[in-house]
Amino acid sequence: MASRNRATGAGRRGSRLRRTAVSALSFLVLLVAGIGWGYLKLTGSIDTFSADGVSGDRPPGSSGGQNVLVIGSDTRSGKNKGLGGATGEVGRSDTVLLLHVYADRKHAVAVSVPRDAMVDIPACRKPDGSWTAPRHHSQFNGAFSVGETVEGNPACTQNTVEQLTGLRVDHTVVIDFAGFSALTSAVGGVPVCLPNDIYQRDLNPKRTTRGTLVFEKGAQTVSGQRALDYVRLRHGIGDGSDIGRIKRQQAFIASLVKKIKSRGMNPTTLLPLADAATDAMTVDPGLGSADKLLAFALSMKNIDLHNTKFVTVPWRYEGERVAVVEPDADALWAALKADRPLDAKAGATASPKASRSPVSGAGIQVSVYNGTTVPGLAAKAAGLLRAQGFTVTNTATAQDQTRSATVVAYGPGLRDEARTTAGLFPGARITESADAGSGIQVTVGQDYADGPSAAPDAASATPEVPAAIADEARSADDDPCENLSYG
Repeated sequence: MASRNRATGAGRRGSRLRRTAVSALSFLVLLVAGIGWGYLKLTGSIDTFSADGVSGDRPPGSSGGQNVLVIGSDTRSGKNKGLGGATGEVGRSDTVLLLHVYADRKHAVAVSVPRDAMVDIPACRKPDGSWTAPRHHSQFNGAFSVGETVEGNPACTQNTVEQLTGLRVDHTVVIDFAGFSALTSAVGGVPVCLPNDIYQRDLNPKRTTRGTLVFEKGAQTVSGQRALDYVRLRHGIGDGSDIGRIKRQQAFIASLVKKIKSRGMNPTTLLPLADAATDAMTVDPGLGSADKLLAFALSMKNIDLHNTKFVTVPWRYEGERVAVVEPDADALWAALKADRPLDAKAGATASPKASRSPVSGAGIQVSVYNGTTVPGLAAKAAGLLRAQGFTVTNTATAQDQTRSATVVAYGPGLRDEARTTAGLFPGARITESADAGSGIQVTVGQDYADGPSAAPDAASATPEVPAAIADEARSADDDPCENLSYG
């Protein structure tokens, strides 16, 4: 995994380090803008990373849309070193977006996953060929750092996203922000907006004084270093969180896509943009040739601005970190898996009964544990499972009886069965665990004791997307001054 190869099969390995948060925007912009990759000077300039570390336990593929994982790393080196941020020898991810391109090739949704989100990181391959043990409730951006190499570990991040979402990632891309800087200059600057004045200390909180004015409040156009400063900006706006920065990055991408499309699709305008993006990215082997890039990009040329949506995975604060909110997040992933557009007016607020189907536990073996001091809770959950066709192999009291939340653990190759099981326990966390053996292990928590049991006809593997997700989605044609920060 640590080695990277030229797409031509020749040349030096690891010639450019793929880093930075904000640079992930470059490739995403060119995809959703429908850039004609036929204009690229693809003279051996496409780097690929090894797919040896991609898990063998993957969600099934889809005959409908495609999913592209876009990763930026905040390690700086080479051209990136002078663009800001600390140097380091370990690649770290800072911005991750999962782009779902619908089967009709007329709609696309980009989902941001916060770097501080607490998730389960599955077993991942290290540079020496060994595999790590699964890590539970870990910070999401830690997946990219597994193995502690300057290249980072995109395969581990891909494995983590697939486990989190239940979606198969068709392609993965890592990009640096030197190319991002060149891209914003090549397009002639990007219109952005700020809700208040920004000073030097907002970019560097370690400063003892406020410093000089960097950005004035309101609408303006930025490029190069100023564009990087805008999308990296975290402090001095709203609550100063990474979540707020994600919203501004989404606004920036939307504005950049709009700017590119307004300039027209011709060799004069496209070549500088394509050169900037190609020089900045490392791709999986599935995109590692001119023909593959060309075919993939041209398949998206008909996606218009209004049908290009940006959302953040449902979240809430968990101390200084971020928790993924269930069952809302699972509803989002289910919609993408079913290739359903996230449009409230198109049915996102429809009655859940209208599209839900009962959970079937046929062929699934489950052991149930009571993780609370409430008597009879394991038996109650077992009865619910049996009513839906599950085979309950054991009920017992868990060693830890202080569980606040229900957990559904699964053994190797049983992710889909675990998700089916979790359909009966709203809000349950799903995790891979060696303790589950060759079956599913449900440990019910206080949330199950306090809440109503899921009625068989209301449990669903394909729930409707909460209206708030669709209502809060940003379109690429939205006003860049709207909906910029939390707090």
